[in-house]
Amino acid sequence: MGKVRKTLKRVRLHREGTDILLVTFALLLIINLLVWWISTTSGIVVSTITTVVYLLMVNFFRSPKRKFTGDRKNVVVSSVDGKVVALEETYEPEFLKCRCIQLSVFMSILDVHANWFPIDGEVIYVKHHNGRFMSAWLPKSSTENERSTVVIRTDDGQLVLMRQVAGAMARRIVTYAEVGNAANIEDHMGFIKFGSRVDIYLPLGTEILTEINKRTVGGVTTIARLRPETSEQINDEQ
Repeated sequence: MGKVRKTLKRVRLHREGTDILLVTFALLLIINLLVWWISTTSGIVVSTITTVVYLLMVNFFRSPKRKFTGDRKNVVVSSVDGKVVALEETYEPEFLKCRCIQLSVFMSILDVHANWFPIDGEVIYVKHHNGRFMSAWLPKSSTENERSTVVIRTDDGQLVLMRQVAGAMARRIVTYAEVGNAANIEDHMGFIKFGSRVDIYLPLGTEILTEINKRTVGGVTTIARLRPETSEQINDEQ
């Protein structure tokens, strides 16, 4: 088990997956030994299947180290790896209570599931909501699924809302952000276990730098740029 733990660390796994992978490895090892003892042919088949499954799990929990090198002023960076599945004007009823631009990125089971802060600033609101586990592709998953909401205020007073949304396979949302924390686009703010999505709500007038079906890389891809005047618009609407 010690060698397995060292191997997992070299792969740069997220802390949310280390224990799960160690336990899974032990269980699969026992299953393989039992099957090989019964039948060599069956052992080969089971070993092949369990190896593929385990490698997929390792891939899912990988945690690549990333550094944002661009201009950080008013820049909004994708919180996750995935595909842009929603980009529209909508009303945000939980905290902002105004019309915003919703930009949603869907993560498949093959994507990195660590969540980065989308912008620099201060965390001013965090709330977890219990809910359903519908497919994260569905628009109503943003308001009906298990989810966690985080609001960040930038240095010049603009508000950006980020929502972690569970999917049909996701059964646990982890949110590290706490009210009063500093938000940094190079830091992890959470993790969602197995296929899901992240919604980001931006002020009207924000310059959008991506489009539907575009792939994003968490902590790296610039998806929008806030405009200084939008902070006044939000305050007026609230």
